[in-house]
Amino acid sequence: MTVLLAGLCTVDVVQRVAELPAPGEKVQSLSVDVAAGGPATNAAVTVAALGGSATLLTILGAHPLAELARADLDACGVAVVDVLPEHPDPPSVSAVAVRDHDGERTVVSRNAGHFLPQVPTLRLGHLREKVRVVLVDGHYPQLALGVAKWARVRGIPVVLDAGSWKPVLDELLPLVDIAACSAHFRVPGAGLRERGVPTVITTAGPGPVRWSTTTESGEVLVPEVTVRDTLGAGDVWHGALAYGVGRYDIPELIEFANEVAAERVRHTGPRSWVAAVQTKELGVR
Repeated sequence: MTVLLAGLCTVDVVQRVAELPAPGEKVQSLSVDVAAGGPATNAAVTVAALGGSATLLTILGAHPLAELARADLDACGVAVVDVLPEHPDPPSVSAVAVRDHDGERTVVSRNAGHFLPQVPTLRLGHLREKVRVVLVDGHYPQLALGVAKWARVRGIPVVLDAGSWKPVLDELLPLVDIAACSAHFRVPGAGLRERGVPTVITTAGPGPVRWSTTTESGEVLVPEVTVRDTLGAGDVWHGALAYGVGRYDIPELIEFANEVAAERVRHTGPRSWVAAVQTKELGVR
């Protein structure tokens, strides 16, 4: 059974630097990596690293840059379903600088805005494996809605990576079973519970993760670790959460996601943490 992840795939150019450059300043990088990125994409890599089956539903197109992302995801064991495979424009690209001594980073990205009107009608009948959970990041509104509606009809739980408010969430939230929010996420008007979300989880970086359901609430501490690289750590956390749905109750599910994300930030670069997760005993495999 697979985890279906729908959303953004970028080509990330990641440079590690001694210090983040000031405006107008040029600095020499310590290392350079090129990898696929984006919330749903990094979550998919995490599911695969944990031994799960991951299918990423996204937009890459036919531009040569898209092949960089496809090759990386293939090496990570992620199956890619491109809903606009003939699109000629380059995929979304992120330029990332990571500060060496503490893992802080800056990101400049175009994200998915130029694709928004072009997402076709969603058809998922060709998926080879049965889907047990869905994660959406909301970057392609029609894609997120189509996947969530498809999952709701089939009784498949839907996890939302809620990094920031997007207009599509007005329609999407009633279809969501677990909303996993960043500390900066703000809901205009009625709250998530009033909008029909049964489980709400809020992360706060190194701070405790708060959660609430229709009947109970609590918080889970985050492991204290030496941070080397924070790039994609939240996405990794969401991927571990999606992987663990159905395997753990909510407090244990959050504890598991915290542990996986803590392992990610111990390692530098976009992929070096994967081998560590694959060889370490992390909860239910």
